[in-house]
Amino acid sequence: MDTKTTEKSDGAAVRPDGDSTGDRTDLPDELRADARADAHEDSRGDEGDAGDDGAFVRDEEADDDTDGGAARPEATGVGAAAAAVVSAALSVVALTGTWTGRVVAERETLVGQIKTSGTGTPAQQISEIYGDAWHSTALVNGIFALLAVIVAGLVLTLPRRPAWVRAVAVAGAVLGGVGLLLSAGTYFDLFLSLPTAGS
Repeated sequence: MDTKTTEKSDGAAVRPDGDSTGDRTDLPDELRADARADAHEDSRGDEGDAGDDGAFVRDEEADDDTDGGAARPEATGVGAAAAAVVSAALSVVALTGTWTGRVVAERETLVGQIKTSGTGTPAQQISEIYGDAWHSTALVNGIFALLAVIVAGLVLTLPRRPAWVRAVAVAGAVLGGVGLLLSAGTYFDLFLSLPTAGS
């Protein structure tokens, strides 16, 4: 009697959790099937935990990718800010004048002196020496003003720009527009006409 029980106990395979009910031969078939089903569910639960851990790792990787992509809007914001400052600077330069405009005006003055040296009438001297120099200065300043307006317009069309960037761009556009009007009026003698020889 004791020998038979020992053989049955030795023949049962022990489960990892220490329960050998599923492989015992002295139980009915239904109980053994239920025990095997429970063991299978436990093993699937362990695999599910591992799957959850794997999903958590993938979520962290996705977060890292998201953080890396967030640098693009930031880079765009820096570019828009720089462009807004450039537009404001160009508009100020257009209103106050540039070194380039001064050099161009001096060149036109020298060319006018050469053309009218000894033979030019007073009206020709005024037009060649002073008029061309003033018009050249107005043209250079107008180019800078136009660039300021264009850059400011591009900044205002960009998405995701901070409020201060929009404000600087608007200021650049307004000042650039004023400089453009002044340059155009000076170039076409709308504000002040050239003096005449008899005045």
